[in-house]
Amino acid sequence: MRAFTLVLALTLMQFSSHAWSSYAIYIGKSLSSDGSVMLGGSGDEPSSHWLEVVPARDHKPDSTIFVGVTGAANMPGELMQIPQAAHTYRYLTMNYSEYEGFPPPLTNGGINEHGLAARDVWSPSRPELVAMTPNPQRGPQYSDLSRIVMERAKTAREAVEILGALIDKYGFSTYGGNSHLFADSNEGWVFLNFAGGQGLWIAERLGPADVRMLYPGYIHEIPVDFENHEDFLGSINFVSFASEQGWYKPEQGQQFNVTDIYGIAEERYPRSEMEEELRNAAPITLRRMMDAVRDPRISKDSTGYGQVAQLRPQTNPDMHLLWVAATQSVTAPFIPYRIGVENIAPQFGRHRYLSKGEAKSLLTSDWQIHEGTEFAYRTFKRLMYFTCDRPREFLPEVTRAFTAFEDNMIREQVQVEETATTLYHSKRQDLARRYLTGYSQERAEEGLRLGNALLQSIEARTRVQYGYRAPETNQLSEVWGERLSCLPKEK
Repeated sequence: MRAFTLVLALTLMQFSSHAWSSYAIYIGKSLSSDGSVMLGGSGDEPSSHWLEVVPARDHKPDSTIFVGVTGAANMPGELMQIPQAAHTYRYLTMNYSEYEGFPPPLTNGGINEHGLAARDVWSPSRPELVAMTPNPQRGPQYSDLSRIVMERAKTAREAVEILGALIDKYGFSTYGGNSHLFADSNEGWVFLNFAGGQGLWIAERLGPADVRMLYPGYIHEIPVDFENHEDFLGSINFVSFASEQGWYKPEQGQQFNVTDIYGIAEERYPRSEMEEELRNAAPITLRRMMDAVRDPRISKDSTGYGQVAQLRPQTNPDMHLLWVAATQSVTAPFIPYRIGVENIAPQFGRHRYLSKGEAKSLLTSDWQIHEGTEFAYRTFKRLMYFTCDRPREFLPEVTRAFTAFEDNMIREQVQVEETATTLYHSKRQDLARRYLTGYSQERAEEGLRLGNALLQSIEARTRVQYGYRAPETNQLSEVWGERLSCLPKEK
């Protein structure tokens, strides 16, 4: 029986760690060119994605939210209700619709009105922990925690404290282990939570001189008395449980390496290389950070979007800034969005393409016009498929075009901030938010026009020079398939 459960655990672990490969990159403020903390990355999901601004809300005292996973998840669970906060904060997030057994819409984080940014990244637990996971399991899952942080936390440390308290009280519904990276204008925190139903979690502070890439999420050595150190937080049983299982043997001089003891000590290329590249690139500009998130070694077809948060102290919460690419940023431009934007251009909002369950029903008249708009996610996907079929030929021109477009917007941000600030100081929040909304929508639509121009050109040249390459099979996709990328193909 034990052999069977270990085989099952290894199978589930393979699914968790190899089916998904989200990434996050943290740059401390002393390493950036302007003193900002930067947090970038992406989620790795094949379903539809759409950008959304979620307003601040007040909730009745007895309000609750559903959290957890259903029996359809690879590691089955059951949903439960937990109390909602009395007040939830305004935030920007990229939603998506599909992860089996995880109720949509799902999110990996974003940025909220307090300038707290969050990313969610897979982090596999050791097979024995996966095998221990209760069936059914209960408690909030990764997307629940990401959304709760956006709604309730003001700082990166507070995000850790909120999530730790939730797991201590309600447990955690897992797909095999997970991590989060939180950042504010001062610092970052890496948060790991593990499979097994034991309530195991640990968090490590990242300071002003740190670079960290989660690919997957990791924490290495920690002090065994971490509760006495301000740079660490964790569950009360974090060290003792490892000792009880015989995984931690201090009498043999073993250090408490979190990933070695509770996880799988395996990183995905090019995590270490990119961390070193970024350290050597300091002081790191916003341009350099965008280039890192766009790197074709990590930005590929499975990448749902790209995000870079540029975190600086702001006296006005509406001015916190998130740069968002509608899908994989290797062939999609970053567009600047401030928290003060009131809505998102319909081309970048929710559409039916790749959305869970939409193939089984018909469109409502309420969504008729919205659905009639072009879907940026689909347009930039098409651009990727043509570009990355011959990356040596086409990728350089796509990269140059989007880089120039973004560089112009980077230069514009001083004027955008001055204009909006003047309106706020004049007590015209309505005009300020209208201005911020109009600016982001105009630039998003310009980026879409640029993407269409590149797509039309590259598709035309592909058709004339090489012809449309016909599929050789009837299989359009597969769960365990390759991840199409813009890395040059081996000859």
